Amino acid sequence: MNIESQRLAQQAMAFVLAGGRGSRLMELTDRRAKPAVYFGGKTRIIDFALSNAVNSGIRRIGVATQYKAHSLIRHLQRGWSFFRAERNESLDILPASQRLDEENWYRGTADAITQNIDIIMSLEPKYILVLAGDHIYKQDYSLMIQQHVESGADVTVGCIEVPREEAKGFGVMHVDEKDNIVAFVEKPADPPPMPGHPDLSLASMGIYVFETDFLLQVLTEDSADSNSSHDFGKDIIPEIVKNGKAIAHPFSRSCVMTGLESEPYWRDVGTVDAFWQANIDLTDFTPELDIYSHDWPIWTYSELMPPAKFIHNEEGRRGIATSSMVSGGCIISGSMLDQCLLFTGVKTHSYSILQGVVALPHVEIGRNAHLTNVVLDRGVKIPEGLVVGEDPALDAKRFRRSPGGVCLITKAMIDRLDS
Repeated sequence: MNIESQRLAQQAMAFVLAGGRGSRLMELTDRRAKPAVYFGGKTRIIDFALSNAVNSGIRRIGVATQYKAHSLIRHLQRGWSFFRAERNESLDILPASQRLDEENWYRGTADAITQNIDIIMSLEPKYILVLAGDHIYKQDYSLMIQQHVESGADVTVGCIEVPREEAKGFGVMHVDEKDNIVAFVEKPADPPPMPGHPDLSLASMGIYVFETDFLLQVLTEDSADSNSSHDFGKDIIPEIVKNGKAIAHPFSRSCVMTGLESEPYWRDVGTVDAFWQANIDLTDFTPELDIYSHDWPIWTYSELMPPAKFIHNEEGRRGIATSSMVSGGCIISGSMLDQCLLFTGVKTHSYSILQGVVALPHVEIGRNAHLTNVVLDRGVKIPEGLVVGEDPALDAKRFRRSPGGVCLITKAMIDRLDS
């Protein structure tokens, strides 16, 4: 971050789109929006976008919520209430609330901003940074804003470099040597390569920078178009690519690597398999994502909890954890854990064996339970002697078994075992 990028960040507002359900996470999003899903032992997914904004020097933030937003709003109130109005700082929670008409919901990502134009105008930001609230990554947004200003673009689009084969599932940018976006192609069968990198393509990250006046003009026109779906990826960005100046900003130019990372880290934890893998990856000796650095902290709401405790030291009944992350308030009582990630307040009882378990807050695991490659939703109580991960057919009958062989277990699923 340099002085010029810092100055520009202070003139910007971040608008986080956090209304999506994330249906591919199955029952994990039955009671909460995807941005509110837990990640990494103590944080929520949305904390990464918000922390990036704060660490980039952006102090005016709006969060648009929609689907089952209670837990997300409560998290923002508890963990993100440190902004001070007298320092021109703010975090506004913006639920869909029939602000402009009698429709209850935001009609699309662009409409979520359109319905809050008056709030944006009252803050008078010169630049608007539009963010998705459901990805895991560390990025200095101020560098992206600086490129936007220096290039004179109408929109700058954050892009992630992905192998061409994987790009078939993304919106892909076709760019020239000067980062101009020549075409925007949604989920192409043959993704266009990056200049000079024939094996890579640039996929949209859902991150956009606009000058505020330009964006409000575009949104006003889009709102009046009855044929529009009022979405950035489907309507706004393709229109600007066609009739204006759209610039690509590769993630590698502004990703934050704070010591442990060997390459840019960005994950869409949008499936049960991806969610489980990204959490378990944090238990590696050298994880691909460094969450320990004080140079780029991930801010969150931290519950007041005592330290984790490991008890019993008898043969076959020792509280042991190897290659694992164990959060505050956990009690590992005579259990063996390997490559597990436990959130706050998890309790495991004697003779239980856990391998590859991601346990969300306040889970309790009964005696003699054997769990392998499992995600346990918040508050689940595993009964004594339950075995999961050894019989795929039986697991699929009782729980949600993913294509990758990970079992998602919720309280409702456990209740059905007793009925």
